[in-house]
Amino acid sequence: MRGRQLSRRTLFALVTAGAGALVQPAAARAEDVRTVELGGAPAGIAVNPVTGLGYVTDAQAGTLSVVDPRSLSVVDVVRVGGEPGDVASDPKTGRIYVANPPGGTVVVLDGRTLDLVSVIGAGAGASALAVDETANRVYAASGTTGTLAVLDGVSCTLAALVPGPQPGFAGIGVDPGRKLAYCASAATDSVEVFSIDSGKFVASVKVGRNPTGVAVHHASGTVYVANSGIHHMSIVDAATRTERKTVLLRSESSALAVHQGTNTVYTNGGQNGLARVDGTAGTLSGELSLGVNPGDVAVDQRTRTVWVTDPLHGRVSLVRDF
Repeated sequence: MRGRQLSRRTLFALVTAGAGALVQPAAARAEDVRTVELGGAPAGIAVNPVTGLGYVTDAQAGTLSVVDPRSLSVVDVVRVGGEPGDVASDPKTGRIYVANPPGGTVVVLDGRTLDLVSVIGAGAGASALAVDETANRVYAASGTTGTLAVLDGVSCTLAALVPGPQPGFAGIGVDPGRKLAYCASAATDSVEVFSIDSGKFVASVKVGRNPTGVAVHHASGTVYVANSGIHHMSIVDAATRTERKTVLLRSESSALAVHQGTNTVYTNGGQNGLARVDGTAGTLSGELSLGVNPGDVAVDQRTRTVWVTDPLHGRVSLVRDF
C-alpha cells in the first residue's frame, strides 16, 4: 500500500443481528494500472465521482475501506460489522450504503464524516444495491428470498418490500429516467424488470447462463448483463425487453460497470483481467491483463478510471485511460 493507513474507526455492531463476434482487442499500457494494498478479501466496490474516493467492502473483516486515488492509499477503515457485501455511493447526498446479507440490513454512512447515519431493515438476504440519485431512493435485492426492498434515502426507512417472481437475485441496475429496475436472477437465467411507478415486476427477459451483474446506460436505456456461467455478456433492449445481442468474452463475467458519458462497459470477463465493450456498437473493443481474475468492477464517471477488486491478493487496481 502506498502511503500509510491514517485512521480506523469503529461503529456499533448493529448490523450483526439484525453471441457476438470476438474482435482483436486493443491492449492498455502497463503504466496505466496502479494498485493499492488492502489486505483481507476485498469484495464490493463503489466510487463517488464528486470526491473521487472509492469504497471497498470486506465480508471476512466486517469492514469498509476508503481509498484515495490521488495518494493511492487507504485513508480510513470503517468497521461496519456483520458480513458487508455490496456497496453503493450517492454522489448527490454523499451517503454510502453497505449491504449486510446475513442481517438483512443496509448500513447508511455519511460520506464526509463516515459517521453512522442509520441501519435500515431491508429484508432477509438483502445483498445487491443500486441508487436512484434523482429520487433519493435505494434498491436492495435479496439473494435468498428474491424480494426487492425500496429504501427512502431521506428518512432512511423501508418504503416497500416487494416479493419477486424468482427465488433470489444476484445483481441489480436502475434506470432513473424510465423508472425501471432490473434484477438478475441466476437461478432462472433471466433479468426481472421492476416498474418503479407501479411498484410491481412487469416483465422477464431471458439472458445468458447465471446472470449476476447488471448495469444500465441511462441515455439509451440499454441494459448490460454479466453472465457468470457462459463466455458472453448480454445486451438487453429496454423498449422490446429482449436480449438484443451477446458479446463474446474470453471468460465468464460476474460484474460490470458502464461509463455513462461514452457508453463504454467494463467487465471482469477478460483473460485474467478486464474486457472493454463498446456499448453503442455492441462489440469487444479492448482487453487488459491484470494477471488475475478480478472481483467487482466500478468506474469513476468523472475521470473514467476503472476500479477492480482482487480478493485473492487483498488489493484494488485503478486502471486509467483504458
